[in-house]
Amino acid sequence: MTETSFVPDYPKLLVPTNHIEPVPRRIRATVGGRTVLDTTGARYVWEWPPFPQYYIPLADVAAEFLLDENHPQQLSRGTAHRHALKVGDDVRPGAARVYGSDALAGLADTVRFEWSALDAWYEEDEQVFVHPRDPYTRVDAVRSTRAVRVEVEGTVVAESSSPVMVFETGLPTRYYLNRTDVDFGHLEPTQTQTACPYKGTTSGYWSVRTRAGLRPDLAWAYDFPTRQLLPIAGLVAFYNEKVDIYLDDVLLDRPQTHFS
Repeated sequence: MTETSFVPDYPKLLVPTNHIEPVPRRIRATVGGRTVLDTTGARYVWEWPPFPQYYIPLADVAAEFLLDENHPQQLSRGTAHRHALKVGDDVRPGAARVYGSDALAGLADTVRFEWSALDAWYEEDEQVFVHPRDPYTRVDAVRSTRAVRVEVEGTVVAESSSPVMVFETGLPTRYYLNRTDVDFGHLEPTQTQTACPYKGTTSGYWSVRTRAGLRPDLAWAYDFPTRQLLPIAGLVAFYNEKVDIYLDDVLLDRPQTHFS
């Protein structure tokens, strides 16, 4: 049998690992309501292709909150000295890596924070979730009249002729459908919640009940998305990777990614 590789029908991510660019936005982050960093001189660093991380000039970090753990690490971008964050009585180990003079060009005397070690991150005055937004990624919500049908194990769970199609660089097209086009008789709500730096935080997830059992968390919705994605507000999308989606009666190949 001849093996064939999956060829996606959406644009690839092209930024290489360790690519560095300036961040033209003011970046701030807080812990317990205290500002830990505030900078207009951050760098984007792509530690892997899907999205970058912020590297913050050491001079723009509140030094009193950094606690050296005396744990140097030899990494591909240079020697990083691991630090904890100590804000009042709150200590968060391994929260930051401080790079010295042997770092890649442009990264000397910068700090790379673990995203989850801080309570909130802001680009200018807007909170950002999960990770920095990639400046090379486009996310467009486009209205369409193409016919979309969603099946799970042969059962139609949604059918629409008025989807909103979300095109996001590096990911398969997502099809957001009116709730009136979804058969909620097959769906069961769950407590799952996820977040996206481009869309915001989900307001609902659903599993699908089939003859074989419960298929967990196949669909989701953003009732209050970011303003750039307002066309998807209240609509429901299904994971292409886990269901059968027909577009104009043509069954789409299942992609190999898994992001909402």
